[in-house]
Amino acid sequence: MQKPSFILHLQRRDPSRNMARFYCLSVERSLFGDAVLVREWGRIGTLGRRRLDLFADVAQAQGALRRLAASKIQRGYRSVG
Repeated sequence: MQKPSFILHLQRRDPSRNMARFYCLSVERSLFGDAVLVREWGRIGTLGRRRLDLFADVAQAQGALRRLAASKIQRGYRSVG
């Protein structure tokens, strides 16, 4: 994959619930030219999990990224950096 065209790092921390999570979203190009939405999530300090979603173009991938980001922000995640 090539260099990400857009990256968003989110975190959710709640010490009272022992919660420290991250969610990272990025839009990249695959080796075949498809747009890929890369989602990584897990507990802060771990490798976490990774999922790749293919899209026909970058605009569709960025739209999906915006929808996922809005959902995560609604659940209490905050942007980092």
